[in-house]
Amino acid sequence: MAKTLSLFEAFGIELEYMIVAADSLDVCPITDRVLHAVAGSYEGEVELGDISWSNELALHVIELKTTDPIGSLAGLSDRFQANVARINDLLLAHHARLMPTAMHPWMNPHTEAKLWPHDYSVVYEAFNRIFDCTGHGWANLQSVHINLPFANDEEFGKLHAAIRLLLPLLPALAASSPIVERRASGFCDTRLEVYRTNAKRVPSVSGLVIPEAVFTREAYEREIFAKMYADIAPLDPDGTLQHEWLNSRGAIARFDRNAIEIRVLDIQECPAADLAISSLIVETLRRLVAAEWSSTQVQQTFATQRLAAILLSVIRDADEAVIDDTEYLRAFGISVPTTAGKLWRRLATPLLEPTTEFAPALRVILEQGTLARRILKQVANDSSDAGLHDTYRKLCNCLATGRMFQPDEA
Repeated sequence: MAKTLSLFEAFGIELEYMIVAADSLDVCPITDRVLHAVAGSYEGEVELGDISWSNELALHVIELKTTDPIGSLAGLSDRFQANVARINDLLLAHHARLMPTAMHPWMNPHTEAKLWPHDYSVVYEAFNRIFDCTGHGWANLQSVHINLPFANDEEFGKLHAAIRLLLPLLPALAASSPIVERRASGFCDTRLEVYRTNAKRVPSVSGLVIPEAVFTREAYEREIFAKMYADIAPLDPDGTLQHEWLNSRGAIARFDRNAIEIRVLDIQECPAADLAISSLIVETLRRLVAAEWSSTQVQQTFATQRLAAILLSVIRDADEAVIDDTEYLRAFGISVPTTAGKLWRRLATPLLEPTTEFAPALRVILEQGTLARRILKQVANDSSDAGLHDTYRKLCNCLATGRMFQPDEA
């Protein structure tokens, strides 16, 4: 029987990447072949020590994740980076490689998407039948998930309150999807913009992305799960999707494993960036749960619609989004309007000491802007198809070598 974990005692990290052709950088739907190469059969998940590889809905996406909850994020980026290198080595035989960022910049999912055809495919087929998974919000998105444990209802209530409060600010760190169908979309985090409406046929599946203000298991099951299951039942007569993972909010309660899974983070250019962002989020959540700036009771008072309005602004403008909700800012100990980027620079101070593992990556993000902003700066130097291709080849090289992406000077 698995040990019950308390707040911040362990973490689960999941990173999703695209497989693309090495020359054209077009999507290459061969995740099943990669997993077959290491498992000897078409498996959906392969454990390789403390890191596992698994499939996702789209056949060109592969996920790397911690096999079991891990007690510290320190050193984890190096282990992920080693697994990236191993996958890239396997992809050489297929003239393919891994690409980072949260959306492919020119994929047409309506014509290029292929869904995972092996085990678990009945679930994907149900999703596809109900929601049509050939759009950008399903077949063209790569994210990072952070899983945080709780031991009981009291810990769940504290953690859920803190996560709800922080969620609107996360794209200001992690937005990496400004280019869609070869053009700037107008959103720094286009993945979230399309994700938030991908289940609009059954709105209760994703709600407003910010979870409802519920802080016990009983309230969560009544206000979120029960409504969601009832709403989808006429479209899912076999009950295939009647599970906790149907919930598509930006953070979902997984009572089956006593954890909350944060899902709003775009994947970055290399694991070092993802783990730096994850460490900053975890540290900030610790401080919120410890009531450093505001009590749990105050954190629980924020209405979902109010938080969702801030999130929409940050989806569009990321680090440059202006936060002027004074009560919201006071919950972080800030008294005057500011940008989301400046707010994060203040919150990140403890992790920016030169001796900390995550400082170099965080400094690039906090001083030069989100990856989305750096991509837009690079593309502005050359907005042609060739320039776009060159930008994303550089991003592939960053992933392969574990380097941060920094745009060329014009």
